[in-house]
Amino acid sequence: MSLLRGDDPASVQAAAGRLAEGGLVAFATETVYGLGARADADEAVAAIFSAKGRPVDHPLIVHVAGLAQAAVFAASLAGPAQRLIDALWPGPVTVIVPRRAGLAAAAAAGQASVGLRCPAHPVAQALLRQAAALGVAGVAAPSANRFGRISPTRAAHVQAEFGPDLWVLDGGDCALGIESAIVDCSSGAPVLLRPGTLTRGALEAALGERLRPPDAQSPRAPGTLEAHYAPRAALRLVAPADLGPRLAAALGRDPKLRNTLAVYSRQPIGGLAGAVEPVFWQAMPADPLAVAHELFAVLRGLDARGVQQIWVEQPPSEAAWDGVLDRLRRAASS
Repeated sequence: MSLLRGDDPASVQAAAGRLAEGGLVAFATETVYGLGARADADEAVAAIFSAKGRPVDHPLIVHVAGLAQAAVFAASLAGPAQRLIDALWPGPVTVIVPRRAGLAAAAAAGQASVGLRCPAHPVAQALLRQAAALGVAGVAAPSANRFGRISPTRAAHVQAEFGPDLWVLDGGDCALGIESAIVDCSSGAPVLLRPGTLTRGALEAALGERLRPPDAQSPRAPGTLEAHYAPRAALRLVAPADLGPRLAAALGRDPKLRNTLAVYSRQPIGGLAGAVEPVFWQAMPADPLAVAHELFAVLRGLDARGVQQIWVEQPPSEAAWDGVLDRLRRAASS
């Protein structure tokens, strides 16, 4: 019973029951698959940290079915947080707000704030609503992978990480493919802690004010460590103009490199200097949302090929690419 159909009401009910009992359930969202436990039970949340190998001081996001469930965990939802919720929930934005005392301490890694998100995926919504009916107001859920590695966007990715014993509520491929934007609304002006598929402009339009950059006073947030989202292969970001010359030079020094190197780029490598066609090439779409959708699946696929290096053509420095570029930079830092 490890793989459950997300479109089957009986399966959703069984998964909600497992959460209510303190068990772990992985489930689809529109961003990535999450590894969930009831957020109001610190013992259940501890199992997430143990399964992932995640440091307990690295907070989790609490997923809720709607505003009523968010209010259970938040000491306040006023101001910027309320504006983001009104405009963009359900959807791929997490708001960090003051945490209600005595709730979700483990999920918040002991901080006085908590990250809340209402996912738009119908499977996630069905699970969260059914769980709420069983007394589970929110589900703490980081990405369903080993800590620091590539996030999963398919049920098969989750099973490859954790094996057959973990229950996985299958909702198909994730539509967006990278994690939510995170906006700190816990004190003063809103701060963008992590970009996602929603652009800074879209977030600021919902807020009615500018986003500030993070500083030393910002709370810790998921997915913001310097090294994260990493494949097993070494990932290298290469400027578009440098891709051809660097490939030619590297292969000139070591011709055998072509057997262990993959390239993910918008420009076809067959047209680059140095006749590098024998190197495995994965075409990168020109649209940033298309790249976000496939990015983690592409990196997992290249790992499965057994390559030792993945060279990625650096995306444009445009707002629409911020989420993809953030994930690639962190993956290249590992």
